[in-house]
Amino acid sequence: MAPDRSGAQVLVASNRGPVSYAPREDGSLAARRGGGGLVSGLSAIGPDADAVWVCAALGDGDRQAVRQARGGHLDPAGTGGQRVRMLDIAPDVFTAAYNDIANSVLWFVHHLLYQTPFAPVFDERFRAQWAAYETYNTAFADALAQEAADGAAVLVQDYHLALVPALLRERRPDLRIGHFSHTPWAPPDYFRLLPDDIAARLLRGILGGDRAAFLTERWAAAFADCAAAVLGAEVVRGGAEPVVRDEGHTTRLGVHGLGADAEFLRRRSRAADVDERLAGLREQIGPGRKSIVRVDRTELSKNIVRGLLAYRRLLDTRPEWRGRVVHVAFAYPSRQDLAIYRDYTAEVRRVAEEINAAYGTADWRPVVLHVKDDFARSLAAYRLADVALVNPIRDGMNLVAKEVPVVSEAGCALVLSREAGASAELGGDALVVNPYDVEATAQALHEALAMPEGERAERTKRLAAAATALPPQQWFLAQLRALDEL
Repeated sequence: MAPDRSGAQVLVASNRGPVSYAPREDGSLAARRGGGGLVSGLSAIGPDADAVWVCAALGDGDRQAVRQARGGHLDPAGTGGQRVRMLDIAPDVFTAAYNDIANSVLWFVHHLLYQTPFAPVFDERFRAQWAAYETYNTAFADALAQEAADGAAVLVQDYHLALVPALLRERRPDLRIGHFSHTPWAPPDYFRLLPDDIAARLLRGILGGDRAAFLTERWAAAFADCAAAVLGAEVVRGGAEPVVRDEGHTTRLGVHGLGADAEFLRRRSRAADVDERLAGLREQIGPGRKSIVRVDRTELSKNIVRGLLAYRRLLDTRPEWRGRVVHVAFAYPSRQDLAIYRDYTAEVRRVAEEINAAYGTADWRPVVLHVKDDFARSLAAYRLADVALVNPIRDGMNLVAKEVPVVSEAGCALVLSREAGASAELGGDALVVNPYDVEATAQALHEALAMPEGERAERTKRLAAAATALPPQQWFLAQLRALDEL
């Protein structure tokens, strides 16, 4: 199919789109629109940009919607008016690309999660899965090439689509192509766990774009170091943005630290359903007690178990807090189709129950664990938190660390991992910890609980200002402007 050169001027590509579908009892489809930075960003450019979002069908409802759509172009009535092309990639190809490569290899590499005596094992099964990842990326590149107008700007999102920029460059050299990594980037020694040809393919996939952008300078520098170590690419630093030159092509490296959407959060956190959840949480905590709040998916990198162990250590070493503090832990199950994630979720429950059994009394439950995803309840917890615990092993940014100070009512002390991208912006007013050091994290929790109210309030104001410096709309527009300026 020849490209439609009168197509879109701005294109976004991501695994998950702005809408998902579920079948109703009568066989019709119910559309559910999502949120997030990309949705906000696209809304900022206005209808004249003629933007198109290319995404994958994630389930049976999505696939049914694609089959009912013309050429995969979804009905704008269900997408909030956005033009969306959804790709019906064969389920076995999608599963291998998404679960087996993106989430079980690339995520593990960039978050340094492997137990290397046992994994990874790159055998013939891996090679078959990698072939599916290539097929999946090729489907996106083909669709983008078809949808883009001459000279259009294309923003490709994340590790799921690392090969797309180079594939798209082969098909449409006229396009301006950017790739954004929402994860950390592994340092060279760890990145080279990957087979040499795969490591090179991933790097050259992203370097096929005009610009590769990251959440922090640390992750951009790690990418550049990998390009130099694995490819022998030339890295030129010292200008406005670092430049990587490889095989005759030049790619600029940018940094856009995605911030919290203050206007949305403050409005949404004052809604009636949040007030209702807030009353329920206050009752669970009990009068006169302080709260330590965490809100995470049960994702391996989020380090929930060590956070619970640090809280237990706090109760061990600081008995004055027994009966006076409650750890409100929201651990929403994630990727439960993978056994290692199911095991991790079970371990979170086990440790929480162990703490309650060891320290709980008739009128005090030390850990209140919620595992059912509830955004309104999360916002309620943000409002009441005395301490926020954000201690990931490694995180591209971590928006929870940025959202809590924005919503907090009385000020909230932030205990923050130095391995979260957010620490680059928030570290000056947070209590920064080594996420592996349970003893030091317990001490930081004590300091946070004991922090004077005035100091806590002042820190929270500064944290909120830093957290909202680049809200989603501006984050998106900054990437578009950077492509325009090349």
